[in-house]
Amino acid sequence: MAGETTTQENGPQAGAGARPMDVGMLLYGGHTTLDFVGPHLAFASAGMRVHLVSHSLEPVVSDIGLAVLPTVTLQDCPADLDILFVPGGRVDEVLLDRTTLGFLAHHGRTASYITSVCTGSLTLAAAGLLDGYRAATHWATRDQLARFGVEVSSERVCIDRNRVTGGGVTAGIDFGLTLIARVLGEDAAKLAQLAMEYDPQPPFDAGSPEGAGPEVVARFAEFVEATIGERIDESIARAVSRALEQRAAQNA
Repeated sequence: MAGETTTQENGPQAGAGARPMDVGMLLYGGHTTLDFVGPHLAFASAGMRVHLVSHSLEPVVSDIGLAVLPTVTLQDCPADLDILFVPGGRVDEVLLDRTTLGFLAHHGRTASYITSVCTGSLTLAAAGLLDGYRAATHWATRDQLARFGVEVSSERVCIDRNRVTGGGVTAGIDFGLTLIARVLGEDAAKLAQLAMEYDPQPPFDAGSPEGAGPEVVARFAEFVEATIGERIDESIARAVSRALEQRAAQNA
């Protein structure tokens, strides 16, 4: 899967002479592809210019084995991003990746909007970009996000000033459309939604813990614990400790 840079001239929101908004979407090994594909499609439909950013231009493998081609490296990413975005996934390694966290902290100082979907908010928190902000994450990782001192939201899309964060995975489409409405207007978001024929009619009411019921939730928890439980707990503990140390140093 190759990420393609999209300009306003290529999208239905094209405006004569208008500068396309630049979106930097972080890629890392173990990301959840749908976390960024939904927003990517929404942003491209609105004529934004999307950059898929990673350590190198080599394929980046997702948590289910899909390979995605970055379009720009961390070093060559445009300096003035309008939107900085982090997807979720298996974040145990990226939470401790000093180079990536430094990239996020650097661009977070100038980006107009700092955003994420799913467990991407954990990475933003590890980079110190959610200090003093409210944020959403996947329902199963709300407790982990709270460990960073972040005020956790249960909203599908949470807006706190220029921090816009989505819940788990499929919330990325809602997140993308919500952000488009905020920066380009409601009509632009509606046009993007129509272009994607986003008219969800799920076959089951099981997209939330409340709808799925305790038995299904328990089975999901068992799966998570068996696959990444211990690894993610250790990474979060180290990332939280480092984030708290940095916060203390800044406040000294």
